[in-house]
Amino acid sequence: MNIYHSYQYFKKIITSLLLISLVTACNSIKADEIHTSQPKILSGDSYGQINNQGRLRTYYLYTPKSYDPNHPMPLVLVFHGDAGSGHSISDVTRFNNLAEQKGFIVVYPDGINQKWSLRGNSQGKIDDVLFVSALIDSLKQERNIDSHKIYATGFSRGGILTQALACKLSDKIAAFASVAGSLPVRLKPNCQPQTPISMMIVNGTNDRDVRYEGDDHTQRGALVSISDMVSFWRSHDRCISPSPSPLLSDTNSSKSSKVKATQYLNCSGNSEVLQLAVVDGGHFWPGGASTDPNLNKFNAKLGLNASQTIWDFFQRHSLS
Repeated sequence: MNIYHSYQYFKKIITSLLLISLVTACNSIKADEIHTSQPKILSGDSYGQINNQGRLRTYYLYTPKSYDPNHPMPLVLVFHGDAGSGHSISDVTRFNNLAEQKGFIVVYPDGINQKWSLRGNSQGKIDDVLFVSALIDSLKQERNIDSHKIYATGFSRGGILTQALACKLSDKIAAFASVAGSLPVRLKPNCQPQTPISMMIVNGTNDRDVRYEGDDHTQRGALVSISDMVSFWRSHDRCISPSPSPLLSDTNSSKSSKVKATQYLNCSGNSEVLQLAVVDGGHFWPGGASTDPNLNKFNAKLGLNASQTIWDFFQRHSLS
């Protein structure tokens, strides 16, 4: 074989090897594409963000291990108080533990500058009701959420936001629970949801931040009294009369004596209004985690787990 033929021979061999390598590489790339195209839904903690009203908004999300993307799961929204965050209210309420035990997704949105705004204005304030609506729509794209079983609860200013959501988002949220919150005086006349509202209300009778007797209606940001708030939702739902509440019947009577529960079940559309009045209780989440030893002692005597009671309340209601 002369030099020319040898060259051609080796050229063919090298070309063949290159073709084989190229085919193998292409098949490998295709295999990787097939592998990475599968959705990866991770349970546990995750953090997300969405753009809304020209602002980047953030939230903390917990997905239980039992989540199956082929089956819809309830969603609970939990709103922090002033100076709080999504993560801080998750630590207090321990809703992640309940989500794991009971099988629901829980999201803890973050307010801008750790505050909530109930309406936008010319100064550029954000309307957080609109943000919550957009967040629900966004989460539906990320998780298989049961649209009939979306719920909202919040503490302090987050409880006030929960009241506003009941007024404006009853088409998306099935039941509401405000803790240490109330209905704003200025919002009450315009609160006219088109459907009955299932509302749970938890307040301490000695709360000095959200006063049980309400505020002077002329002051800025005034809140109605707790009795007026209960009457408002009872009237809206056309509840007939209160029913004896069995909610604390399995709790030691000496421990449960500081919680007065009033439940209204004879309401339109199978709605319900439930009030828990914590006698001598302050501005706190009953049964929640705390670094205050006095509050921990009070909670131990109280025998009330607000988070568990709220979830029990939510389970009784869904959108039709």
